[in-house]
Amino acid sequence: MRAAYAATSLLFALLAVPVAGEVRIEVRADGQKVILNESREGRARRLADRLVTVPARDLEEMIDLHAAAQGLDPTLVRAVIQVESGYDSRALSRKGAMGLMQLMPATAELLVVADPWDPAENIRGGTTYLRAMLDRFGSRELALAAYNAGPEAVARYGGVPPYAETEAYVERVLRLVDGGVPQVRGERVGRPVQIQRDGDNRIRIVTIGSRAD
Repeated sequence: MRAAYAATSLLFALLAVPVAGEVRIEVRADGQKVILNESREGRARRLADRLVTVPARDLEEMIDLHAAAQGLDPTLVRAVIQVESGYDSRALSRKGAMGLMQLMPATAELLVVADPWDPAENIRGGTTYLRAMLDRFGSRELALAAYNAGPEAVARYGGVPPYAETEAYVERVLRLVDGGVPQVRGERVGRPVQIQRDGDNRIRIVTIGSRAD
């Protein structure tokens, strides 16, 4: 029965996807998303190291509206949308996740999202679900892991599941939320540097605040 329901849900997603400009999302073994038939602009938005400008004013207003309704930081919602779909409302993953916030058919049905391809409906459903994950797990990291891998996986592992896709997803979303500065060995890239000369008159470039070797 469960398998039949899953197959039916996926069939629903495939039948409902808009035919024109069809877009598919696949995930590589390292967790990197690959969107097929993705525009150059969409790819640039999705892979940007910092939050991009929301591509349409009405989308920005929808995000602000539904983020406020759920008590969410709109920056977090923007980061999720950017990583999930690059703001492409037609995106469909190989597992059947749909639209801007990549709602699974069963999740869309649970949240009474009548049309997952409608941006307003999709954002309402996605923000409602994200709020539920935050309330259940109590942290952004675990809520995002649950959004990506499902709450059962987070509960089973007692933290972020050891899936490459999920680990990459959580790190990327939080990096966008916190300013888009990548982490390297616990230090932020882009810290101020100084040029110094040592006792042998050799030039050294050191990060300000770090200890010289």
